[in-house]
Amino acid sequence: MRGMTTESSRQGRMIVNKIERSSLPQKSSRKGSNQSGMRDYNERLLLSLIRREGAMAKADIARTTGLSAQTVTNIMRALEEDGLIVKGEPQRGKVGQPSVPIGLAPDGAFFWGLKVGRRSLEMVLTNFLGDVINRRQQMHLYPTPEATVAFVEETIAILSSDLPASHLKRIAGLGIAIPFQIWEWAEEIDVSPETMTAWKTFDIVSAVSSVCGTPVFLENDASAACGAELVFGQTARPSEFLYIYIGYFIGGGIVLNGSLYTGPSGNAGAVGPMPVMGHDGRMTQLLDIASLFQLERHLKAAGHDTSTLWSASEGWNTPAPIEEAWTAKTAAALAQAISASLSVIDFEMILIDGWMPTSLRAKLVAATAEALGTVNMSGLNIPLLQEGSIGSDARTLGAASLPLSQRFLLDTHLAH
Repeated sequence: MRGMTTESSRQGRMIVNKIERSSLPQKSSRKGSNQSGMRDYNERLLLSLIRREGAMAKADIARTTGLSAQTVTNIMRALEEDGLIVKGEPQRGKVGQPSVPIGLAPDGAFFWGLKVGRRSLEMVLTNFLGDVINRRQQMHLYPTPEATVAFVEETIAILSSDLPASHLKRIAGLGIAIPFQIWEWAEEIDVSPETMTAWKTFDIVSAVSSVCGTPVFLENDASAACGAELVFGQTARPSEFLYIYIGYFIGGGIVLNGSLYTGPSGNAGAVGPMPVMGHDGRMTQLLDIASLFQLERHLKAAGHDTSTLWSASEGWNTPAPIEEAWTAKTAAALAQAISASLSVIDFEMILIDGWMPTSLRAKLVAATAEALGTVNMSGLNIPLLQEGSIGSDARTLGAASLPLSQRFLLDTHLAH
């Protein structure tokens, strides 16, 4: 892999408008190859395994991957030379020689993650473990292409000034998480349609790549959030699950066979447009009920300040009657959407996350489980409902996971 090479020709090939999909599904049972010419795949295999399982001894890696001990030794030597893995303290067992656990090097690589939101821009710098090293946020009434690129350029300059030269050389890419067809949401974010038309023809990948100097990768924001759960999540997950993320609008992602499935247009799992029945008995879209812009509208109508909704995901101090009403309506709508989804794919688990206080997320998941119990589920298997493990950072971490996944891990995307 020689993961930190910076040849301009190689970077040029990696700057893409849409992430290329591999036909290889991500499964824990993947085996490596001892043949020459396969080291890049095998390196990714080992890095993916260690990321998923934690630090492992060489013998355990060989047994899990099916690679010979010599092949594993050679790969580990190369990865250690590249600064991507580190040896831990020897662990003495009951018999035999002590085993040495091999883990990921926190400073092995760094990644920028940009979230373009309806009410804010946010950018993070993460290390090889996915820890946020630094971040910057900028609020706005609505996003514009020019302001977005300026924010990226300013943020890179500001946050890079705190990094040692050795870390700057290891920044491996920038990922962008942005809403699908953002120009269509003018009415919902209370601006004129003309205000958002510039996004239709704007090539954000080319524009951002011109100011950041690293490979740039793009993904739908909700799919990126799902990718963060897949790469960094702490929850024990089955190989098939539906991921739901509630932000200004609601979105989601689909994981099949352990890999993110985004579909031909990158919009698979976009649960927002799903038809559901509202409390008034009329059919509407899920996003018109189960989105934070509806909570914002109720708060504004009651004369409350809504700025804290977007500046921070904790400490909202939302009046209980308004929060409870929004939670009940959202849970009822989610239950309908989940039931419909289960009719198409037999998901074993539903994960619900979002830009909201952790206490509100817990209440929403509990209310959704209760509402699902009132839905006719005849012929369907009832899935396990759980909270997502990433929280409000899911979209920005999902953005940062794009270059990480593309450059260092086995492909986390299913072919369509």
